[in-house]
Amino acid sequence: MCRLRGDPENPQLSKDGEIMMGGIFSFHSRWKDRQETYMHKPLPLQCTSLNFRGFQFAQAMLFALEEINNSTELLPGISLGYKIYDACGSIARGVRVALALANGNEEVSAPSEAPCTRPAQVQAIMGESSSSPSMAIATVIGPFHIPLISHFATCACLSDKTKYPSFLRTIPSDYYQSRALAQLVKHFGWTWVGAIRTNDDYGNDGMATFTETAQQLGICLEYSVAFFRTDPPDKIQKIIDIIKASTSKVIVTFLSHMDMDVLIHELSRHNLTGYQWVGTEGWIFDSQTASMDRHHILDGAIGLFIPQAHVSGMREFILNVKPLNSSSNELFTEFWETLFSCKFKQSKSSAGNQRECTGHEDVTKVQNSFTDMSLMPIFNNVYKGVYAVAHALHNILSCNKTCNNKVQQDPFTILQHIRKIKFQTKEGDKVYFNENGDPAAKYEIINWQPTKNGIVDFVTVGLHDTSLPADKQLNLLNKSFIWAQNSQQVPLSVCSEKCPPGTRKVLQKGKPVCCYDCLRCAEGEISNITDSITCVRCHPEFWSNERRDACVKKEAEFLSYEEIMGALLTAASLFGTCMTAVVAFIFFRYRQTPVVRANNSELSFLLLFSLTLCFLCSLTFIGRPSEWSCMLRHTAFGITFVLCISCVLGKTIVVLMAFRATLPGSDVMKWFGPAQQKLSVLGFTLIQVIICILWLTISPPFPFKNFKESKEKIILECALGSAVGFWAVLGYIGLLAMLCFILAFLARKLPDNFNEAKFITFSMLIFCAVWITFIPAYVSSPGKFSVAVEIFAILASSFGLLICIFIPKCYIILLKPEKNTKKKMMVRGAPKSY
Repeated sequence: MCRLRGDPENPQLSKDGEIMMGGIFSFHSRWKDRQETYMHKPLPLQCTSLNFRGFQFAQAMLFALEEINNSTELLPGISLGYKIYDACGSIARGVRVALALANGNEEVSAPSEAPCTRPAQVQAIMGESSSSPSMAIATVIGPFHIPLISHFATCACLSDKTKYPSFLRTIPSDYYQSRALAQLVKHFGWTWVGAIRTNDDYGNDGMATFTETAQQLGICLEYSVAFFRTDPPDKIQKIIDIIKASTSKVIVTFLSHMDMDVLIHELSRHNLTGYQWVGTEGWIFDSQTASMDRHHILDGAIGLFIPQAHVSGMREFILNVKPLNSSSNELFTEFWETLFSCKFKQSKSSAGNQRECTGHEDVTKVQNSFTDMSLMPIFNNVYKGVYAVAHALHNILSCNKTCNNKVQQDPFTILQHIRKIKFQTKEGDKVYFNENGDPAAKYEIINWQPTKNGIVDFVTVGLHDTSLPADKQLNLLNKSFIWAQNSQQVPLSVCSEKCPPGTRKVLQKGKPVCCYDCLRCAEGEISNITDSITCVRCHPEFWSNERRDACVKKEAEFLSYEEIMGALLTAASLFGTCMTAVVAFIFFRYRQTPVVRANNSELSFLLLFSLTLCFLCSLTFIGRPSEWSCMLRHTAFGITFVLCISCVLGKTIVVLMAFRATLPGSDVMKWFGPAQQKLSVLGFTLIQVIICILWLTISPPFPFKNFKESKEKIILECALGSAVGFWAVLGYIGLLAMLCFILAFLARKLPDNFNEAKFITFSMLIFCAVWITFIPAYVSSPGKFSVAVEIFAILASSFGLLICIFIPKCYIILLKPEKNTKKKMMVRGAPKSY
């Protein structure tokens, strides 16, 4: 004989049929803990806390079986029986009753040396409601390929077909719910949240997925704690203390309704209100949880639940409790007494202060979690699971008007057919399983909205469909929300306020990424979005505004005619030009006088012409630099100044030669006559022209935007191109000026009346002084001021030449005409040293 070790497990509900189906539900939610000494055989598990939800699930299974047995289209002529066990929410008991469903309790006769094997007693099992028991059961019965179809076990881990090959479910996986919850939290801007989970596979796995997705979406968890309903009170108290000490105002929960009931009791004792609760399908649509929340702690809660469903006739069947009295009088007695708060006369626990049960009480007259049909979508899941097995059997037995009873049924074949089935229920719901044994994931977003009479209304405020593109999965309906403490405003739960545009986030040391400080962007950098991680540097031609949230175009700075400095320099240039023209007019008017004719009048007029060009060339330095103006300003300046200095040099040489010619036997003047003077001016100027041509050919000046000189402005200037060319032009001018100065200095002892050399000396002193001081001033001046320094040097040296050389002559011509005679010019004066 093959006998079962230990005590046999008898089903709480059963009915014979040609094909048997199993059911594992939790008619109780707790059990009494016992410390085993292992000195004697352990006693059977003592279940406590009657759970009406388990009875409702069992009734939904019986309703589906009765419909199928009465159907002429599905499995005609085949009766389905059932064996339903109470798992009490215990993993160990769940495994035990699963083995009882697979093996049965009967003794098996077998010849010696033959194995004790026989077909499975049930073809499929409905249940369990929780993930952890379902995992344990699926692990045990998986090798026997007995289908286990759960209506409420959502742990994503159960989708692993290598570990749980025979597990299927009619409720979506938490893989989708966890991500949907994270998207929901992100949508409302809650980046700093607390998390509480059931300390089992459902809570731990679901919260792990939520945490991973939340981190990807920029959500931080201030704390994440776990507990189980059987934990000691001090552990629950620690969770309460953590909530009190936290700064987050949103709490995300992955709890079963049984664990939530325990937590609600403790929250109510401490009156912890003002928190926004986010829940899963485990409790968010549970009226029993809502009825326990007498302090309105969960008012305004928001969460996900599977779409609402209606199955015609199911409500009436569930409330008809007579089938429950068919198998277990003890279970029915406990159920009836708890349902109506009464005691049967023969009950062992009968108390004198409770009314006596008659057994004829009307179920429709009571209001409790058993008569509440808010979990109809879950009942529908049980209903669809039973029908999935029936459709698989229908296909295996080749049913038409009748079924082929000779076909051998085995769980493995049924499992293969269940995975492939696709059908519609009488209400139009499509039923099918993907490769992981999961249905399509669709959720309704539920909001707890308290009514005037204190009852919570579960209002659907949105939808979440994972079959849609990621940006369209979350769809909130145009309905008003009620938040924590009946507020109409979305609660704020952040570790740090959003950083406005113009700032960037800097993480606080040792804290999560959601905790940060907002630092103002540096000059020249901006951030134009909220919560920017970095500041973006503006393009070199732009600069940040005062708020640091936009780049504005930098002001272009150059020496313009409109500004005061440019206008003054322009006026000085024009004044010098006019003054030169007046001198030229005077000289032309008195060209026959001795003062004008005394020292090569042609050189004087050429000098006046070159001075006019010197004054005018300064105007090329004013205005927006362009390619042509940059090339013109330096070359025009260099050539005109060389022409000017060449004329002065020629006049100086003429003075020296003239007095050398008075010495006996001297014929110097024939070597430096008017023709030679003109050629010398042309030669000196031609050298500068060649230097300028080489400069313009090799590396000419060009317009340049200087971003380094000023942060807030673009300085438009002319880059030299070739610094060698620029300093060659200046050096050549300086060389001629020094030569001119030396020659004029040598002529300092010549007679006064005919001595033009001293005026040239003074003019060259001014010229050299101006250009020697120009170099450091030019190098150190920023932006447009360097241009102004160069213009000033041009004008100062030009005025020096004009005033020192020509004004004394104009003075004699206009104010001392008596000295403007040949006789006066020929009188020699005593030599004078300077």
